[in-house]
Amino acid sequence: MSPSTSPRFFTKREVAGHRTKESCWVLLGTRVYDVTAFLRMHPGGEALILRRSGRDVSREMEGPPHRHSENARRWMEQYYIGELDRDSGADEAQTLRERKKAVEQTGGETAERTTDVEEKEENEDTPYNRCSSVDLDNDLVDWRKPLAWQVGHLAEKYDAWVHQPVDRPIRLFGNPFMEASTKTSWYWVPVVWLPIVFYLSWHCYTTLAKGTTTVVLTSDFSVPVHKYVFPLLFLMGWFLWSFIEYCIHRFVFHMKPPAHNYYLITLHFLLHGQHHKSPFDGSRLVFPPVLASLVVGTFYAILCSTLPEILGTSVFVGGLCGYVVYDMIHYYLHYGSPKRGSYMYSLKAYHVKHHFEHQRAGFGITSTFWDHPFNTVIPDEKF
Repeated sequence: MSPSTSPRFFTKREVAGHRTKESCWVLLGTRVYDVTAFLRMHPGGEALILRRSGRDVSREMEGPPHRHSENARRWMEQYYIGELDRDSGADEAQTLRERKKAVEQTGGETAERTTDVEEKEENEDTPYNRCSSVDLDNDLVDWRKPLAWQVGHLAEKYDAWVHQPVDRPIRLFGNPFMEASTKTSWYWVPVVWLPIVFYLSWHCYTTLAKGTTTVVLTSDFSVPVHKYVFPLLFLMGWFLWSFIEYCIHRFVFHMKPPAHNYYLITLHFLLHGQHHKSPFDGSRLVFPPVLASLVVGTFYAILCSTLPEILGTSVFVGGLCGYVVYDMIHYYLHYGSPKRGSYMYSLKAYHVKHHFEHQRAGFGITSTFWDHPFNTVIPDEKF
């Protein structure tokens, strides 16, 4: 709802009538929210919201078991649609159309302008009007223009701005080709990389099966490498990737660029800041294969230069498989609905806390393993 428009009013019966996946409303006091679009995103699963739909969720927002962060509350405001009529118990038969007509009669020209604005917003099928209620006129950036070259000018305001998430698409570049290169559907990750994983796994195993691979320790002593060592090398590569995943996420994606450095701020936004600003942009939840190939190629070159080629390739293919799983899990943590009590359920809740409340902790994606030795585990909530 535009900040300049008058709130719409709903009866309790109208709110209570929206309790399905197709139309789900909740109350915060007397404020009415249409959270239908948020059901799949909710870290606790859509069932938790559906069970509480049509009524006040103020108590659940405060906790226990979970006290929602300020960012979560700010996020919810994007779904605000109006107010509960305090006198609705005595007048529930009055329809919304009649109520709107009464407001127009008392509001005169102001109400007429409000109606025109609402009709215009409903008719304009643009990404900006389909998504959040960000104030386009008063935000720190101009959302009508590409953001990539604007964010560097935010300086010291950038860090706070980028960690206040919104539910709306982001356009990074004005050039259509550059913009398209930053977007990828999730299925391209397995389509591109899994054939390489399968081929290299077969190649490494069959090469080792020939029994000609040895590791030379001294000029007089070498150790033969059996084919059954391949699974161990594969798992070593996967484990190594989990460490690289943590380091990239913590030290690269979450670097804090100097407030005076326009270029580092812009780089941070392109690498990861845009994901924190719009965490549910489905087209930017996985790495585009072209960009990922730079990291993958570097990983391969380092391994094959430090280990015998076939051993380095065996470790590499395990790491590549770990990367594919990482990207798929990351997408699922944003859009999946894992079963309550499952590992993925707890991992999704952990990752959402990282986005909304603990941006300087919780860097593990596929697991929380490396958060423990590096002391970046998201703390348990205390009430």
